[in-house]
Amino acid sequence: MVDGYPSAGRRRGMMARVTNDADGHPTRIAGYHDGPFSLCPELLDERLFWMGHLYSCTEGEAGGLMFGPGYAWADHRAYQQRLWQRTDWPVFTIPLAAGHQLHVVYRAVPDEVGVDYLVNHPGWERAELLARDDGHFMGPGLSWPDLVAAADNGLPGGTVADPQVRLLLLLPAFGDAAAPSGAVDRLASALRSRLGTQAAAQLAAAMLEAQGLTGPVHWAATADGTWTNDGRYSFRNPANAFALPGDRLARVSAALAD
Repeated sequence: MVDGYPSAGRRRGMMARVTNDADGHPTRIAGYHDGPFSLCPELLDERLFWMGHLYSCTEGEAGGLMFGPGYAWADHRAYQQRLWQRTDWPVFTIPLAAGHQLHVVYRAVPDEVGVDYLVNHPGWERAELLARDDGHFMGPGLSWPDLVAAADNGLPGGTVADPQVRLLLLLPAFGDAAAPSGAVDRLASALRSRLGTQAAAQLAAAMLEAQGLTGPVHWAATADGTWTNDGRYSFRNPANAFALPGDRLARVSAALAD
């Protein structure tokens, strides 16, 4: 545990829009590990990166659709080994309103590797952990409106500009029983752009039905406008002993608001 946080083939013509904004790429994330953090736009154009990043989203039928017969598991495992044996930590940053940011951090701590999803602001004393994708998965941390708003806001100040890439980067932190019918088409478009799969619509539908390791959760707003859910592994469920305190839940909701 660190400062209160639980431990835990390139496709041509599809280059992700990534900025090199020095202000958008963190050298430090308050109250979190110190990295070292690196800007790695090349990963976003590698199909094996996405197959690993979305692995936790492929429960049930989705797994068969994404990894089907003949999938090159030896290449997959070799790629993951290289990724997690890096000396640097890839970080992807998505800007939010009023200077807030979402960070997707590849936490390459030996024997505790995983992907952390954090929301932060330069004025905060610590970033807030929304979800953790590793052997001790925690989440979800984002509703469908949270996910789409972050993907589509078009704001400067981060390191990833492409809405499709943003959506997929954040997808493992998502869970929402009320995802609209149009979510399948939206997710299928993103999957098609990065994975090139011919079964994108079926895969998107299966992913949205199972919704990863936690399954769908229900979101509701409290009297003061704070959004919470009922997920048993979620930091945004106030019924959980490990949930964020009320004031920090409120500031997460405010940071993620349109």
